[in-house]
Amino acid sequence: MDQAQLFKQIAQFWTNDMPFNQLLGLKIKHFDTQRSEIRFLWDDKLVGNPIQKILHGGVTASVLDLAGGVVAAANIIDQLDDLSPQNIQQSLSKLGTIDLRTDFLRPGRGKEFVATAHIIRSGSKVAVARMELHNEQNDHIAFGTGTYMVG
Repeated sequence: MDQAQLFKQIAQFWTNDMPFNQLLGLKIKHFDTQRSEIRFLWDDKLVGNPIQKILHGGVTASVLDLAGGVVAAANIIDQLDDLSPQNIQQSLSKLGTIDLRTDFLRPGRGKEFVATAHIIRSGSKVAVARMELHNEQNDHIAFGTGTYMVG
């Protein structure tokens, strides 16, 4: 299995088999060693302010964290010589968020949301990603920086 197929398989697993991602409706549309893209649709269960009908800040932070985490995961896999399922699982089990900074720029309004991330630094122990959240009108809702344990 080549790397692109592997990334696609992992994206399907994290989209379809992670209950929290399913609860929020997060769908990993793309990820590789340089960037990721996560999409989700507005749902009333995601509201943080019922009067203004805007996204809950925790939803915003969660999708940014996922976007950063998957690009960090791609960099873990890229550094592996052995792409056996056992080695991939063992390596990805080390992945965890060390620090997450979220800057909220405007209220989270929209019908569809897109979170993207790109890698800033990827080392043997720590990776750093920069993330952004936009709506379908390309309004910049939030950005963040995530630091991830990768080894």
